[in-house]
Amino acid sequence: MSSIRAQQKEKTRRLLIDAAFAQLSAERSFSNLSLREVTKAAGLSPNSFYRHFSDMEELGLILINEVGLVLKQLRSQARLRIKKGGSAVKISVLTFMEFIEQYANIFRLLLQERAGASTAFRTALSREIDSFTMVLCGYLQQANKLNAESAYLQANATIIIVFSAGAEALDVDQKRRDDLTKRTILQLQMIDKGSLEMNLSR
Repeated sequence: MSSIRAQQKEKTRRLLIDAAFAQLSAERSFSNLSLREVTKAAGLSPNSFYRHFSDMEELGLILINEVGLVLKQLRSQARLRIKKGGSAVKISVLTFMEFIEQYANIFRLLLQERAGASTAFRTALSREIDSFTMVLCGYLQQANKLNAESAYLQANATIIIVFSAGAEALDVDQKRRDDLTKRTILQLQMIDKGSLEMNLSR
C-alpha cells in the first residue's frame, strides 16, 4: 500500500513540475508564475502543492535541477555522436539545437532566471553552467591538447556563443534556426582554430 502511495505522490509531484515548465514562454518567466496558476494547470488544488513543496522557490530549484540533468544528457549525447566520427563542433551545435527544439522551456528557465530576482535561482543556475563549462574545458584539454588557460577561455567563449544562439533560436521558424546553426558552427570553428594557434604560440 505504501508503495502505491509513494508512486501516486511522485506522479502528483511530476504533474506540478511539468505544469510549471508548461507555463513558461517568451513573455512569462517562472518568477512571474503564481502557485495557483501552477496547481490549476496541473489539475490540482492549491493545498496539494504543500504536500510536495514548501513554496514556489523550492519548486523553482527543482526545475533548475532538471536543467542540470538535461544539460548532462545533452553532453552525453553529443559525445556519443562525436565518437562515431565527424566534426566535434558541428555535431555539438546540431545536438544543442535539437535540445532547444525538444526542451524549449527548460532552456527558457535557464535564460530567464540567470538574471532573475532570486539569488537562490541565480546561484543554482550559475553552478550548473559552471559545471557544464568545466566539463567542456576538460574535454578541450584532452581532445585538442590545450593548456588549462586556453581550454577554459575556449570553453567559456563557446558557452556564451551557443547560449546566445539558443536564445535566438527559441521563437523563430526553421529557416532562421538553420541559419543560426550554420553561423554558430562557423563562429566556433574560428574560435577552435584560434585557440589551437594561441596554445601553440605560448
